[in-house]
Amino acid sequence: MNSLKNKVALITGSARGLGKAIAERYAALGADIVINYSRDKASADEVVSNIKAMGVHVIAIQADVSKVADIEKLFTEAKKEFGKIDIVVANAGIEMVETPVVDFTEEQFDRLFSINTKGTYFTMQQAAKQIEDNGRIIYIASSTTSFPVTGMAVYGGSKTTPRYLVDILSKEIGYRGVTVNSIIPFAVDHSGIFAEEGSYPRLRKQLLDSCPMGRLAEVEDVANVAEFFASDLSSFVNGQHLLVNGGATN
Repeated sequence: MNSLKNKVALITGSARGLGKAIAERYAALGADIVINYSRDKASADEVVSNIKAMGVHVIAIQADVSKVADIEKLFTEAKKEFGKIDIVVANAGIEMVETPVVDFTEEQFDRLFSINTKGTYFTMQQAAKQIEDNGRIIYIASSTTSFPVTGMAVYGGSKTTPRYLVDILSKEIGYRGVTVNSIIPFAVDHSGIFAEEGSYPRLRKQLLDSCPMGRLAEVEDVANVAEFFASDLSSFVNGQHLLVNGGATN
């Protein structure tokens, strides 16, 4: 079993979904945890309670990643509490699907890019500045960056720029022993847009038809890879993009 004992992990957008699953996995492996949330304090408090029961130190910090000042505050408060940061998972993001290119509004475009692109960029910038040597930076991307899906032009576009940032940042700070990688999940069941039973039936069918394994991803599938990238097993894996999609082609 991998151990993250004596490590401090900061996961953005970790009050629910993928971020929650990754935070709880890291805590189970012994890491102290920084939970980040934007608005849903009740969910963040629930995750904190779950993680405290695992016997590690955990705090929740409110920060809107679309605001650079909030990102800086997040890292400052985390280091004040723990003294260091070893693992950063840039997970916070929002989705918008089934919207043709001709129907996207400027407001929708700006919102997606402010969180998914700008927010991720400055989260990873702060991570590069603040993380300990031999640390781990992990970006949670989207399979739409590899396989374009109609109705997701702006969402996929907003997730693509940070994927390129992984390539560059891995070269710029690799000399410190820090690895920078991305996880590219397939659509995740019981999370995000598929959190509610029966949501987006047409899209669900399209995605299921494209996957040889006949299912969507689960949060644990992504947490498994997040565990690998955070552990010593990946110490020489840098600048990589790992698809977690069951062999899906769309």
